Amino acid sequence: MFGIPGKQAVTMTPAAARQIAKLMAKDGTKGLRIGVKKGGCAGMEYTMEYASEIDPHDEVIEQDGARVMIAPMAQMFLFGTEIDYQISLLESGFKFNNPNVTEACGCGESIKFAGM
Repeated sequence: MFGIPGKQAVTMTPAAARQIAKLMAKDGTKGLRIGVKKGGCAGMEYTMEYASEIDPHDEVIEQDGARVMIAPMAQMFLFGTEIDYQISLLESGFKFNNPNVTEACGCGESIKFAGM
């Protein structure tokens, strides 16, 4: 596990926890696995996928019936991140409030971290 003992690497707003729990119930999955990968105009992109099983190296965060797994290679990039779920007239989706991001593209889906 990466980070500070007793402190979760990632937190969820109540809206995000409700949406993740709803997705888990609908699809019968163990939760959502989040990570980062190279890509996008700023250099990195978030990934989010249904997880049918928990990898022993994942960091697991559970809150209000929601479960998020953080892939090992993403833990240092996501430490301190808050996951939110926002609904507007034009779009709805998960938003990552990540203090480690130094730059983001206009679409908000591509990010850059210090030293990358």
